Amino acid sequence: MSTTPDRRSPTIARRRLSRELRRLRLDAGLTADKVRGDIDLSQGKMNRLETGIGPQPNMSDIRVLLDYYKVSGEEKEALLNLARLSRERGWWEKEYADVLGNAYAGFEAEAARIHTYQPLVIPGLLQTVPYARAAIRGGLIRDPEEIQRRIDFRMTRQRILDHPDPPHLWAVLDEAAVARPFGTASEREEQLQRLIDTGESEHITVQVIPFSAGMHPGLACSFTLLEYAEDPTIVHIEMGRNALYLEQPEDIESHRLKYQHLLAAALDKDSSVAFLTKLRDQVKAGT
Repeated sequence: MSTTPDRRSPTIARRRLSRELRRLRLDAGLTADKVRGDIDLSQGKMNRLETGIGPQPNMSDIRVLLDYYKVSGEEKEALLNLARLSRERGWWEKEYADVLGNAYAGFEAEAARIHTYQPLVIPGLLQTVPYARAAIRGGLIRDPEEIQRRIDFRMTRQRILDHPDPPHLWAVLDEAAVARPFGTASEREEQLQRLIDTGESEHITVQVIPFSAGMHPGLACSFTLLEYAEDPTIVHIEMGRNALYLEQPEDIESHRLKYQHLLAAALDKDSSVAFLTKLRDQVKAGT
């Protein structure tokens, strides 16, 4: 793909639709069992419609539900349009279904703010091609075609940062993530320069937690807070080809608190750029 990816996400549309259908039922004071019994829906299908998990929603089921809840006019048309969008395939599914590990790209696409903490690797949105290649190979993927497809997918994801309305990416990285050697010295320089260049960006912030900060709350695992203009925040925890998506308020708050502690442990933006510049110069000098 040569164009900037569409930031509308069918994944988020489906999540929003499910939330609206659940709200309509609760506002009507009805139980899920009452509704599905009245309109002859299976328990599984009712659950899928209200959770957004599973196969795409059937438009006829959506229309029956909206009629049952007596939704009409502009509200009905808006919800039907949301249902239509939720049934579309995102660019990631159209172009890279063969290498998708999980649904993360769909959640990332429409995020207004992406706050990520990475203790071991540089986040995909900030990786150079050589770094991405080394990281993918490090995951024991050996097929050259699959490696290239994964690199292409990662580089396409990065184009959301060039969108006219880009997300604000805030990345907190442990020193281990930026100091870990890979490839040639020039490839390491290129990757460090990529991070250094974010210092001039208004919508990208990179902060580094140096080893000198000692122990901190992020040593257990990486995580990403995905915040939306119109939808609840999600916490994403990557687990190889699988992932956890946490949506409960207590999970969101605990990870927000952890992120605040990590920000406090990290160097500020300017000091992080200086730290990365010194590291780049050391790599260049071979020290």
